[in-house]
Amino acid sequence: QVQLVESGGRLVQPGGSLRLSCAASRNIFSIYTMGWYRQAPGKQRELVAVMGTGGSTNYADSVKGRFTISRDNAANTVYLQMNSLKPEDTAVYYCNADEPTFRLTYWGQGTQVTVSS
Repeated sequence: QVQLVESGGRLVQPGGSLRLSCAASRNIFSIYTMGWYRQAPGKQRELVAVMGTGGSTNYADSVKGRFTISRDNAANTVYLQMNSLKPEDTAVYYCNADEPTFRLTYWGQGTQVTVSS
């Protein structure tokens, strides 16, 4: 079992920045692909950013150049740095850990990000 706990979501003005954190209950980054997803009201959950076990990254087109996923192996924590935030970034952001070989996937409880003036 893996527990994921997100934090850092809050109300921020357009153009502002936030850093979300996802703390894992144990060291899993060498086994699990880590991702950030978001779900806005009335919409499906979508992938925002993902980091593979080797450190490779991929981003949704809508956040490229504005968001950065990173990790601290010693702290068992994944981050999502979000800059130049827009109202359309408003959503609940979820952390995900995925291990496809054994079909294991875990989700955090989510953290609310609201971008509004």
